[in-house]
Amino acid sequence: MYKEMESVFYYITTMNENYKQPELPKGAEEGIIKGMYLLEDGSSKAYKTAKPKSDQRLRLLGSGTILLEVRKAAEVLRLDYGISVDVWSVTSFNELRKEALAVTRENMLNPSKKGKVPYVTEMLLKQKGPIVSATDHMKAHSDQVREFVPETFRVLGTDGFGRSDSRKQLRHFFEVDCKFIVLAALTELKEVGVVTAKQITDHMKASGIDQNKPNPLAQ
Repeated sequence: MYKEMESVFYYITTMNENYKQPELPKGAEEGIIKGMYLLEDGSSKAYKTAKPKSDQRLRLLGSGTILLEVRKAAEVLRLDYGISVDVWSVTSFNELRKEALAVTRENMLNPSKKGKVPYVTEMLLKQKGPIVSATDHMKAHSDQVREFVPETFRVLGTDGFGRSDSRKQLRHFFEVDCKFIVLAALTELKEVGVVTAKQITDHMKASGIDQNKPNPLAQ
């Protein structure tokens, strides 16, 4: 900061969970700073799927250590349901929204010029398919970019009252763990005719999701 004479500050977030940092994807530097980058490209041979049942794609967004659960969910969807899944690591929903609002303002003030596209919109337009976002924060945290998302957007978050428990139990309670990420994705895929209601109920039974589970917001 001093050497480059930058009027900025940096922060380090510490978590109470072991998290092996993935290798830096080639060309991800700009995305990391701007707020999101593609961590897993569903088209890559590195992320094999079962025999594809359709050409349907799905995008999963994860921010922070919840990214571990998102990546697990992506693997389940690929191997058990034959869905191509892209995983985006979101380094800052706040930065994505600020940039998008700035672009929107600039477009409004320059009606004679071709409108610019917000970074989050530009990135998500590279592929098609439903988008599911998961964070360890309240739903409103990632929901703040909804107006700039070009497809259906389902948000998972930890809305509800605070409590003390293991991280695993808390994530299940607030419905943001791998099992619920898969459930949210399957729900979106059902809307486009790729999976059936029976497949969803079978997943719920196999993963121990109770249909009568109380709403975290009501607890």
